Amino acid sequence: AGILEAEKVWALHAAHGVAGSAEGLRRLLLAIVRDLRVVFVLLAQMLARLRHAGVRSPAERAALARLAMDLHAPLANRLGIWQFKWEIEDLAFRYSEPETYRRIAGLLDERRSDREAFVESAAATLRAELARAGIEADIKGRPKHIHSIWKKMQRKDDNFDQLNDLRALRVLVGSVADCYAALGIAHAIWPPVPSEFDDYIARPKGNRYQSLHTAVQGPDRRVIEIQIRTHEMHAHAELGVAAHWQYKEGGRPGGDAAFERRIAWMRQLIDTRSGDEETGSLIAALDTELADERVYLLTPRGEVMDLAHGATVLDFAYAVHTEVGHRCRGAKVNGRIVPLVHQPVSGDTIEVLTARQGEPRRDWLIAERGYLNTSRARDKVRAWFRRIDTERNLSAGRDLLEREFRRLGLPYANLDRLAAHLKLKSVDELLLAVALGDMTGGHAARALHELSQPQASAVAAGEESTPLLKRADSAPSGAGSRIVIEGVGNLLTVLARCCQPVAGDAISGYLTRARGVSVHRSQCRSFAVLAARDASRVVEVDWGRSAGRDFAVDVLVRAYDRRGLLKDVSAVISAADVRVAAATTRGDGASGEAELHFSLRVGDFAQLSGLLHRLAALPNVLEARR
Repeated sequence: AGILEAEKVWALHAAHGVAGSAEGLRRLLLAIVRDLRVVFVLLAQMLARLRHAGVRSPAERAALARLAMDLHAPLANRLGIWQFKWEIEDLAFRYSEPETYRRIAGLLDERRSDREAFVESAAATLRAELARAGIEADIKGRPKHIHSIWKKMQRKDDNFDQLNDLRALRVLVGSVADCYAALGIAHAIWPPVPSEFDDYIARPKGNRYQSLHTAVQGPDRRVIEIQIRTHEMHAHAELGVAAHWQYKEGGRPGGDAAFERRIAWMRQLIDTRSGDEETGSLIAALDTELADERVYLLTPRGEVMDLAHGATVLDFAYAVHTEVGHRCRGAKVNGRIVPLVHQPVSGDTIEVLTARQGEPRRDWLIAERGYLNTSRARDKVRAWFRRIDTERNLSAGRDLLEREFRRLGLPYANLDRLAAHLKLKSVDELLLAVALGDMTGGHAARALHELSQPQASAVAAGEESTPLLKRADSAPSGAGSRIVIEGVGNLLTVLARCCQPVAGDAISGYLTRARGVSVHRSQCRSFAVLAARDASRVVEVDWGRSAGRDFAVDVLVRAYDRRGLLKDVSAVISAADVRVAAATTRGDGASGEAELHFSLRVGDFAQLSGLLHRLAALPNVLEARR
């Protein structure tokens, strides 16, 4: 599947002439590959194509070489599969730049096999001398390849004659003392090249890379570069912050910590020295600890877009272009229509469906709706609404607050006190904050609850209580919630059936003759009548802190009737971890509308608010309110 994905992506690129996103494609492949054998097959397949590319036309060879250089060689480099990397690069360079390849090959004046034989002979000589001195060393040859020589000539603007590392040895020893001892032995065997010594052990590079670098005149006066380091220094250079691939590709570490961590783990997985037990633990860690922090998605043209994990298709639309996001009205993922809240996974191809003219919706900014999960997309929507005139924003903010308060059964009043409580200068500033998404209606509603908490004394003094807006019929409520009564202990409390207070509501108590304290919402009209009749019976109450309690509340869902409506509503209620005590439905054939009444048991005000938002977001639902 990984190979097919790579072929499909590059076919799209070739068809549309897309360029400049090779890095995105490499990240996409490494994100979707779970079995590393896929990478080996992918690299081997390309190597076989390049080895037999001589029978292809010049145009086909050039296209194949460009594909190999953009995708396969960097993948082999990052995973430390050097033999694949070197041969793919040399063959691709031979077909993409044939004249330059022949010129550098002529300057080398020797075949690759001859260079490898020379390096191996020098390694054997040094290995024998180190063993005679009692130093255990792991020595590997590093013959420079034609493409690597050309890159270094381009990077350093050097002539061929100025290159001293056409042939190289890497010496790994057990300690820092052995590093300097091995350096002395190498200089005793072959004369060093002046000014070609660097001590990165005493003076590490900025990325904490450590090694001794020297160049010597080997047999036949051919220059050999030698790198000497400990095994720990080598592991840091290969798998740590100083990872070799980042600097060879001109990048800087730290840009994407999760991606760099994935590369390091993949390198450890293909290390043949790892035991079965260690390898098994690494494979398990890849599945459990290295969860993708980015998703890599494709446009229909094959361009790769990377977004934060959890991004929706609407986030993707805004990542493509701000206007595409504003006019987005739907999306297809892999050819299938999905809702705007759908969260795609790496490798998905997304086609954004747009209107000819359109504008964003304000409920895209409501977090509970789940439309936008990236801050960049939310900022673009806010910026659009800030550009429209102030009167429209004030009107929209007022509508949003009224709708939220009506949904939760709260009074739309005391906005001056609410604005002051939220440290805003005026009601207009409050309305603008809600309209522009800087504050949600739910946040304002919770603040109103906090503000209304101490209102029992005001009711007792005879002030008129704000009436509740229309809500669903009440159902019997159970007692047993933990209520704290100021100045009184162990007194029976009963939640009033008339207003069904929920944890988080501003509440007041009324001392009855036979049932203890009846607990009402502070704005309850029945409570206002009782308090006006006998203010001495009003007591201050508050919600206790005991966990695990739930509270009865009635909810009305009004919608256009359709097949599966009740199932979808029930699924949302179940997903919110809310228990249904009773449910009734009623349909109106003339209007095509249906009303669904639920008696629910919720934990607190926040759970109820989130549930109502999710119910209102369902298809065909006209309103969902308390």
